[in-house]
Amino acid sequence: MDYFFTPWRYQYIAKAAADAGGAESCIFCQALNGSDDAASLIVFRGRECFVILNRFPYTSGHVMIAPMAHLDELQKLPPGAAHELMDLAQRVEGILQRVYRPDGLNLGMNVGRAAGAGVAGHVHMHALPRWVGDTNFMTTTGESRVLPESLEQTWEKLRKEFSQ
Repeated sequence: MDYFFTPWRYQYIAKAAADAGGAESCIFCQALNGSDDAASLIVFRGRECFVILNRFPYTSGHVMIAPMAHLDELQKLPPGAAHELMDLAQRVEGILQRVYRPDGLNLGMNVGRAAGAGVAGHVHMHALPRWVGDTNFMTTTGESRVLPESLEQTWEKLRKEFSQ
């Protein structure tokens, strides 16, 4: 069996583990409370959910879909928020396919710290485009990600698609 070590993730994991999961320190709640969606990377605000870029993306186009309510489990979402979350996941799927033309997509949730949730106190779904061979030596040995565009460029592209 081969093991690949990703030490660049330690800082992120250590910070997340120290966080008690409260709304006051939640990255999603802080972004929602801001007045500048471009600065907070919010691409779209719905009635009960929103779409935000991942500040540490695996690939360009890596977004997260989250309810506006600070809830830690999917089963706690009110029906309207749960439905809107899935509606946005479907919409994001189409947008990512149009904008990036990936070979596939990852859509998923990690609920709870033990399941890998970096923000365990606020349930959210990741959506990211994937390409055959997109895991390369730069990530596995160089401790680096090579992204073809800035977060600002990604935000502009996706924001434009959501406004249509």
